[in-house]
Amino acid sequence: MMENQNQYADRDLSWLSFNYRVLMEAADTTVPLADRVKFLAIYSANLDEFFRVRVSSLRSLISLRKKKITKRLLSDPQDTLSQVLAVVDHQQGQFNALFQEAILPKLQQHGITLYQQEPLFDTHRHEVDRFFRSTVLSYLQPVFVDARLSRKGKHRLPFVDSQALYLALILRLKPGGSAGQIDQAGELPDGNHFAYINIPADKLSRFVALSAIDGQHYFAFLDDVIRANLSVIFPGYHVLGSFSFKLNRAEDIDIKDEYRGNLVKKIKRQLKKRKTAPPVRFLYDGSTDAELLAPFTHILKAHPDELQAGGRYHSLSALLKLPLPVGPDMASPALIPLLKPEFDVEESIFAAIDQRDRILHFPYQSYEYVLRFFNEAAIDPLVYTIDVTLYRIAADSLIANALISAARNGKRVSVFVEVKARFDEANNLRWAEQMEAAGVHIFYSLPGVKVHAKIALVKRRPHTTTANPTQYAYLATGNFNEVTAEIYADHGLMTTYKPMVREVGKVFAYLEKHKPIGKLRHLLVAPFTLQDRYLALLDREISFARQGKVARLTLKLNGLEETLLIDKLYEASRAGVVIDLLIRGICCLVPGVPGMSETIRVIRLVDQFLEHARVAIFHNNGQEEIYLASADWMTRNIYHRVEVGFPIYDPTIRAEIRQLIDFQLADNTKACLIDQQGNNQPIRDVNAPQVRAQLAIYDWLKQQANETDTSLQGLHERN
Repeated sequence: MMENQNQYADRDLSWLSFNYRVLMEAADTTVPLADRVKFLAIYSANLDEFFRVRVSSLRSLISLRKKKITKRLLSDPQDTLSQVLAVVDHQQGQFNALFQEAILPKLQQHGITLYQQEPLFDTHRHEVDRFFRSTVLSYLQPVFVDARLSRKGKHRLPFVDSQALYLALILRLKPGGSAGQIDQAGELPDGNHFAYINIPADKLSRFVALSAIDGQHYFAFLDDVIRANLSVIFPGYHVLGSFSFKLNRAEDIDIKDEYRGNLVKKIKRQLKKRKTAPPVRFLYDGSTDAELLAPFTHILKAHPDELQAGGRYHSLSALLKLPLPVGPDMASPALIPLLKPEFDVEESIFAAIDQRDRILHFPYQSYEYVLRFFNEAAIDPLVYTIDVTLYRIAADSLIANALISAARNGKRVSVFVEVKARFDEANNLRWAEQMEAAGVHIFYSLPGVKVHAKIALVKRRPHTTTANPTQYAYLATGNFNEVTAEIYADHGLMTTYKPMVREVGKVFAYLEKHKPIGKLRHLLVAPFTLQDRYLALLDREISFARQGKVARLTLKLNGLEETLLIDKLYEASRAGVVIDLLIRGICCLVPGVPGMSETIRVIRLVDQFLEHARVAIFHNNGQEEIYLASADWMTRNIYHRVEVGFPIYDPTIRAEIRQLIDFQLADNTKACLIDQQGNNQPIRDVNAPQVRAQLAIYDWLKQQANETDTSLQGLHERN
């Protein structure tokens, strides 16, 4: 057991609290309807991944029956799993009620009818039948199951794909009918037969568009198109009952030995094994009769604690693709990415960076400047070397294409590709192979760790033979991915500051040539110096507090779990350091406990964009120091990943980041306080001006851009 049950919150329950915060947005009637639908879809997608990764990990711990578990971790994974499943069941009930009783009626008010179990109009019934026979039938694979033999274990169990959708059916042969597709040996003791059929939502749209009637637009679930035509699939049978289900399998890759053999080949083998990994959740329609459910769960050998009751429809992440009408009351206004005039007035991106450090804030500001960084490097005759780390690559990556062009243009391009990036392994491998075929030097995963750093280094010859080459570094909190940059809130720094750029070179020398990192004065690099540096900076604040001076820390992370750092935050709180934590996801620190964390508050901000940046602001007796990083304060990031944190030295940029963080700390619209039980407590102050941080940040950056543009135009006119 833990030394103090209130000392650390459970990471999985904390994550469920975050996902519930997403569900809260879907339930909020002040949120535009299309956004509410989007948050429902995000909640569903998040929960699927949670089962495939975290619940599978808990089940692994239980099956291993470990007797000695580090006291920093939960000592009873079975108890944790029970709590997790209870919380999920409760949330799932709220999700289903919200979808059926709030979202669907609202959609109908806005001219969108999504058929449920009500009878189709005759016109729509004919359309459904034609679509089924002309299109859907070609994707169906009905499977009869020999239930009697399966009880004796004499044949292979029926196989269902992870994440795929199915209908399970109990059938009875009509009098005088022919069994056709099955042998009579497959008959159940009561004379019924069992079958299941896929719902091909991976091949066809989940929502089938039907004719509009009186201005109302109608859609049917693909599931129901199949239900309506079961007699076509199973002629000669009565359908006695059916229910929808899906299976989540354990999908986290587990490589037993990363230190020997070909790691890429091992990754490819593991990707194939995902398809047959052990099940972790059997999600079924909660209205299903037990007599119908029991035979099927028996045949699939689904354990009782793997069963989870859901709604009639699963995988509602598909709601992201439901066509919705446009209008000011349907969705939040689009925030068009802002341009940066100080880049645009220069003939090249490198000329702008030569003048001073530059910062970009995504998605508020356009990601095109990062694309320009790589595109210009690819064709610039003075550029001779490009190094970059890639963790999650876009499916149609412009950056990867620029690197291919650079290699073909005769530049030495070295790319470290992390092929263990969860659920992006296959895409990363595909791009690595394409880049390598074009002449890019590819370096793959390091054994035992993931490379999560987001850094790039460009070396450029001078215009004259008397000058030295210039090195340009790009360091970021988010991935080199132009797609996620449209919705993930991150920061990216471009600099030529020689001491820091040299240290970026050290990181690449370690990744590519396994040279020791050595001493670092500027960068914080995990698993080598990052934790120690943060601990030292916290100790400095503690020292100031004990001297009676103002001591503060503002920390923004996606996740806070690592107990050594949490303990140091507790120590800082006891010393009187005032600590503001902006934690989007997991938070294992318990705030507001007298004598332990009473000076700590935790804020969770969920809004239009996904808060993804990692920022640490140390008061430093009035001389603030600001660090950005790729690393969360999670055990995996601190000990098992190569991460890079970097200081912000430019005073203008420091002030800019401070302003953005201040908006988030002042948010009283989309922010919640996390209480000692890990619950989301909305921040509402009717006496204070309303602040919605993401909109405030956008408006402020837009104003700054306009002022800069005006200033540059005036300078141009004077010259």
